[in-house]
Formats: sequence, C-alpha cells, structure tokens
Amino acid sequence: MTNKHKNVLYVGVTNNLRRRVIEHESGFDNGFTKKYRCLYLIYYEAFRSINRAIKRETEIKAWRREKKDKLITSTNPHLNFLNDTVKSL
Repeated sequence: MTNKHKNVLYVGVTNNLRRRVIEHESGFDNGFTKKYRCLYLIYYEAFRSINRAIKRETEIKAWRREKKDKLITSTNPHLNFLNDTVKSL
C-alpha cells in the first residue's frame, strides 16, 4: 500500500485482500496506514499458506526502499493503483 504521492510504502499480510483494501480506504486502521494515508494498493502477492505469507512479509519489510521499488515495478511499472481491480474480484 502507498499514499497518493507514492512516497510511503506499507507492507502487510491479510487473509482477505479485498476486505483489507476497503478497510484502508475507509480509515478503519488507526495505525501507520491511517497516519500516512496509505490507501492505495500498488502490489500484492498471493499465498496458499499463511506461514509462507508472513515469512515473505518479514523478508520484504527488511529490504531497502530501492529493492521494494524494483519488485513493485516488475509487475506494475506505472505504479497504477489496483484498488478497483482487487475490489471487483
């Protein structure tokens, strides 16, 4: 997730991406994402195992911003907001 200006990144894990995107948009969370207005999905990965998803989240969180940017642009080169796409699933 990112903010309108795409200068903040939030990495998280959920078992329901559609629901979580809607929660971010509605300001449901009172933490980091609300403070920095991380309302826009620009990248996601899907896993069958929650343990694997958590491991991947931890891995990505440890990366420098440049490496995260490279990962994101590998599948979303224009950093399009994916909220509507995910909400229609």
